[in-house]
Amino acid sequence: MADRYLNFTGTAPGRFLTRRLGLPQPAPLRRWSAEHPSLEGQLLHFTAGASTYRKELSDLLARTGHPGLTVRGSLSGGGSGRPAAVVVDATAVTGPETLAEVHAALHPVVRTLAASGRVIVLGAPPSADDHHQAAVQQGLEGLVRSLGKEIGGGRTVNLVRITGPSVAPAESTLRFLLSPRSAYVSGQVVEVGAAEGELAIPEDWSQPLAGRTALITGAARGIGEAVAETLVRDGAQVVLLDVPSAEADLAKVAERLGGRALPLDITADDAGERIAEFTGALGGRGGLDALVHNAGITRDRRLANMPAERWSSVIDVNLTSVLRTTDTLLKAGGLHRGGAIVATASIAGIAGNAGQTNYAASKAGIVGLVRSLAPRALAEHGVTVNAVAPGFIETKMTAAVPLFIREAGRRMNSLAQGGLPVDVAETTAWFAGAGSGSVNGQVVRVCGQSLLGA
Repeated sequence: MADRYLNFTGTAPGRFLTRRLGLPQPAPLRRWSAEHPSLEGQLLHFTAGASTYRKELSDLLARTGHPGLTVRGSLSGGGSGRPAAVVVDATAVTGPETLAEVHAALHPVVRTLAASGRVIVLGAPPSADDHHQAAVQQGLEGLVRSLGKEIGGGRTVNLVRITGPSVAPAESTLRFLLSPRSAYVSGQVVEVGAAEGELAIPEDWSQPLAGRTALITGAARGIGEAVAETLVRDGAQVVLLDVPSAEADLAKVAERLGGRALPLDITADDAGERIAEFTGALGGRGGLDALVHNAGITRDRRLANMPAERWSSVIDVNLTSVLRTTDTLLKAGGLHRGGAIVATASIAGIAGNAGQTNYAASKAGIVGLVRSLAPRALAEHGVTVNAVAPGFIETKMTAAVPLFIREAGRRMNSLAQGGLPVDVAETTAWFAGAGSGSVNGQVVRVCGQSLLGA
């Protein structure tokens, strides 16, 4: 559904009126396209404190493959135009005096950052043994979230915490956050650990899923269809699953993408076994490299008015089926080592939402699943477990929401607009890549930094 307010604010009268009235002024977001796959402009790289990553990070940024980006340590000398991205290495910030160096790096450049630009701050885990370091490293989270709310212009601000001895495992994450693919991801904290075994590096970063097979549930339409399209664009072979009643639509999507259709009720007791059997019989080595739990339903009603069947149907689809099929596939070895499980949570599960106790419970359950299963799945099966948590996404479902509620959903985030299904798909594709094997147990909100929830 067209965002008429966004279109209006892009006109001269719209800009004048919204400024005079103090109304939100959303900027069109620059998303990935074949014609413009990367940011264009300078990349500024600053260091706060005595970081041990200075040279390693500089080399990593230099090879990120963004045409036109150059790595410089200051604003003086070389280059022209507005910078497209700023990376501040604050991993060595240990006290208020070095925290001031983060301000000193960002203060002169925030106003000059290009529209739809990127700010990334690299931090370290807060220490349990050094409360000074813990205080300022936690302070980075407040800085990033606040800057994301004030920077405007379609720009995003995120914090990446390096938890291992090297910055190299963060390459996939930095490539994602420094690209148009992350247009609707802002105010997020992502932890990157050490990779399990040898770090997987795609031969071609424009095809980071080449040679990988992914199954997407709820793939006949909406966000699931967008996920399938994006994974195929990035080189994956896909198996598309949806309920038998959607078989005709599912077959059309599968044919268009060169994938395989699997009509199946994901809530069936034997759904996991049937998925394992179907994917195990695929050509090549069989099995899956990525399992994307996207299927979901809503049956909204206030708890006092909610019959048991409305509660149980949502829990069954959104949570129970995810738990059951995940357990089955891991036990059966249906996911290869180096594989990824990506589940779909929601900001409703983080912040709550009136009339959605069943939906919020199911999506908060996904967050609990990720936090508990991620370390064990990686240790025992070599598989990462992460979740995307969409905010207000422009779909047929949100188009049916009453006008004023829909407008509130669109504007109540730092980017002052709704996201698109492709925004959820891009984040899913990042999680699903072999190069993201060091990202585990993360729940990333794809919500434009919604003002709801933490």
